[in-house]
Amino acid sequence: MLLPQEIIRHKRDKQVLPTEEIQAFVRGITDNSVSEAQIAAFAMTIFLNGMSRDECVDLTLSMRDSGRVMEWKSLDLGGPIVDKHSTGGVGDVVSLMLGPMFAACGGFNPMISGRGLGHTGGTLDKLGTIPGYNPFPSLELLRTTVREAGTAIIGQTNDLAPADKRIYAARDVTATVESIPLITASILSKKLAGGLDALVMDVKVGSGAFMPTPELSVALAESIVAVGTGAGLNVSALLTDMNQSLAPCAGNAIEVVCAIDYLTGKSRPARLHEVTMALCSEGLLASGLAKDLNDARHKLQASLDSGAAVERFSKMVRLLGGPGDLVDRPDAYLEKAPIVIDLLASRSGFVTAFDTRALGLAVLALGGGRLRSDQVIDPAVGFSSIVEMGSRIESGEPLLQIHARTAETAALAADMVKSAIVIEDLQRTLPPLVWQRISAKELS
Repeated sequence: MLLPQEIIRHKRDKQVLPTEEIQAFVRGITDNSVSEAQIAAFAMTIFLNGMSRDECVDLTLSMRDSGRVMEWKSLDLGGPIVDKHSTGGVGDVVSLMLGPMFAACGGFNPMISGRGLGHTGGTLDKLGTIPGYNPFPSLELLRTTVREAGTAIIGQTNDLAPADKRIYAARDVTATVESIPLITASILSKKLAGGLDALVMDVKVGSGAFMPTPELSVALAESIVAVGTGAGLNVSALLTDMNQSLAPCAGNAIEVVCAIDYLTGKSRPARLHEVTMALCSEGLLASGLAKDLNDARHKLQASLDSGAAVERFSKMVRLLGGPGDLVDRPDAYLEKAPIVIDLLASRSGFVTAFDTRALGLAVLALGGGRLRSDQVIDPAVGFSSIVEMGSRIESGEPLLQIHARTAETAALAADMVKSAIVIEDLQRTLPPLVWQRISAKELS
């Protein structure tokens, strides 16, 4: 019998854990024979001593196998199961367009998403602004939605990688969230439980990124690609810019409108379009749905221009309980804030820098985010028409629009954002939208 404390001791003493010890520990997490204190100690030993690639693969697969693993072959879908995961950021609404675009190009996308914590917005929070939308459907409804719409964006259910939930809860209160092996295993165990054929990882870089430095963003991307490949998944990663809001908006209902406008062609902001196309192209290539980058971009643009992608989005919303005419009448269903005011520039010049994390925290101050998982968010608040870096702005012109519930929260957000936007006399070179691509081939 492998005692949990002995496994912890081995990792504490910087030993490489064999597969059977990792499997035994995760089994104990799942059947509650391992205590919260032991999970916390295990997480701390990994935080301090790291894990080899093989150890992390074993941990990932054990966490995947702690619950149900989705099976899609019986549906005879006729296309690959492909997904994307982002480390999160401000104005990152890509998931709402990416799934329908994959589906319109012949792929199938069961996307397990989460709620936002801290300064980053969560995909489930955005979808939660749609009346009736059910992010936790029955297995039968999920399979029906994936088969008919090609995409279904849902939350993590209790039977998908349940060991991850207990480990994450311990990490959250023991200052071990930043451990790259634990982040890697957490992300990949859930994605592997979704029964994927291919995964594109979007790792953010910049002032609003989850990882505090570009070097750590690269390290995380390399870890996910290496471990995912070791676990039998076709996975690649793009490092994308988060030095400013990805979309010109931030806030849950506001971002849903942005996604609908993108899919319908009403508005496709250049930054958002380029990153969305880059990630979608990577997914089509990884899943074999495109022969090269040009082919991928052509197919994706056709899915937008023909209306096929927005049709998939509309069908997903309807099948999961939302209004069938949301795309045609978003104003009839999505809540709007009672106060909308312009934040005006106090001087003329070029917008040279954003504190994107501060912008996200300003959304939180408006009530549009949460610091604790049990907090209720305001769906209507946030920002729109956010000025882009590199733009010339004159004194008295709007930097963005604030959508608030009260005058007090609007004023608070205005103060926070003023210090987050840097205006200077001279223009600076902008960071690239896509910093780097990492694949298994490049790591070998």
